[in-house]
Amino acid sequence: MPSSSAWRELCFNSFAVLHNADTKTPVFVVERLNKASLRAAQNQQRTDQFYPEARLPFSHRAQLDDYRGSGYARGHLAPAADMSSPQAMAQSFSLANIVPQDPAHNAGAWLKIEQDTRQYVKRARGDVFVFSGPVYSGRSRAIGPGRVAVPTHLFKLVYDASTGRAWAHWQANDPKARVTAPLSYADFVQKTGLRLLASAQAAHALP
Repeated sequence: MPSSSAWRELCFNSFAVLHNADTKTPVFVVERLNKASLRAAQNQQRTDQFYPEARLPFSHRAQLDDYRGSGYARGHLAPAADMSSPQAMAQSFSLANIVPQDPAHNAGAWLKIEQDTRQYVKRARGDVFVFSGPVYSGRSRAIGPGRVAVPTHLFKLVYDASTGRAWAHWQANDPKARVTAPLSYADFVQKTGLRLLASAQAAHALP
C-alpha cells in the first residue's frame, strides 16, 4: 500500500482512520463488525454533534465552516448506525471520519450499501472488516476556507474473516448513482492501488 508523510493514524473506540492532511479527509476508515457489536448499536441514540478533530494539527483538519453552505453533506465513512456505545457514537461525528458527499447519494445509494452491509454482518459467523474511503480522480473540487477535497468516488470494501470472501462497492459521488454489482478484491486493488486486506487478515489472527 502506498504511504505518505501527510498521512496520520487515528484510533477511535469502534473504528480507525488513516487521515490525509493534503485532502483533509480520510485515506480510509476501517471497522471490525460482528453480530454482537451491531446488536449493541441498535440501542444507541444518534447525536449529530459534528466536531473538528483536535488530535490533528489545525492546518491538517477540516472545520465545520468548510461544510457550511457548500451544498455537500457531511458524509460518514464509519456510519453512525454501526456504533456500539455512546462514546463510539459521539466519536463517529469527528470530521476525521467525514467526506464532502452529495446529499442525494448520501441518503440514497450509499445508505442502501451501508444497510446491506449491516444485514450481511448480522448473518456472518464472525468478524467482518469494512473499509470505506474516498477516491479523487481528475481535478477534484474543494470546499470551504480550508479547501477540503471533494471525492469523485467512494468505496466500501467488505472482508468476511470467517470465509475469506471479499468484495467492494464502488460509487460515483453523484446524485444519480445507483447500487450496482460489487467489484472483486483484485479489481478494487487495480482501481485504487490500496492493498487493504493484509492488515485485516493479520488483525483477525491475533489472539
